[in-house]
Amino acid sequence: MTSTFSEAFLCEAERHAAWGAAQLEALTAFLPDAPWTADLPSCRYRQGGTELRVAVLGTYDTDERSWMWGWANPGLVGTEVVALTTAVQRYGQAHGIPELTAEVLDLSGFADPRRAAEMLAFTAMGVAEAPGYLGQSAGPETRVYFLPDDPQVPRAPLEPVTLPRVLLTGAGLIGHSARHVVGGYFDHHGVPHRVEADRIVAELPDGNAAEITFDALGRIAGVQVKVLG
Repeated sequence: MTSTFSEAFLCEAERHAAWGAAQLEALTAFLPDAPWTADLPSCRYRQGGTELRVAVLGTYDTDERSWMWGWANPGLVGTEVVALTTAVQRYGQAHGIPELTAEVLDLSGFADPRRAAEMLAFTAMGVAEAPGYLGQSAGPETRVYFLPDDPQVPRAPLEPVTLPRVLLTGAGLIGHSARHVVGGYFDHHGVPHRVEADRIVAELPDGNAAEITFDALGRIAGVQVKVLG
């Protein structure tokens, strides 16, 4: 048996695909390649010489192939280190996304349970508008996922010159709805845009316009930045 995520979850995941992938690149470049430690009561995470305030997003049991949200962890319920991630639960309740409200999710039926866990972390990162997420081995059968909650983490900007690559990369991550990828990217950056039958046109911060066209199958057919004026 192969499990799948709900339509509501997949559409939500797509909304964060493009900006989220760019943000993870920014986080990776910011953090040193070094061992990590965490002190949960103080919400502190250290990697090399860099220390961040973090929240516990969830844990993935590699043996059971199950995911537990941080807000549902019996040892962390009501503590400061999961305060940010409770917002993910509330968002799931408000928008009818069952994957964000179930305390534990059985991922054993997925073709790639580890990738399914990463999708949960990635989508929750987007919902919380966190500047990335961190997945680390915390034992032979456990991976723990953190959300940075710290202003020192750089935010990936919208850059017209890299816009085609960012949108196409995001659309290729999940492959469910390219329109949600594009609309979600512009929503995240607060860019006004209009949706037409076969395109999305955005008013970029530099005064120019971006036109993203879609083919008959809903895939991105082109990304063009037009100089106005």
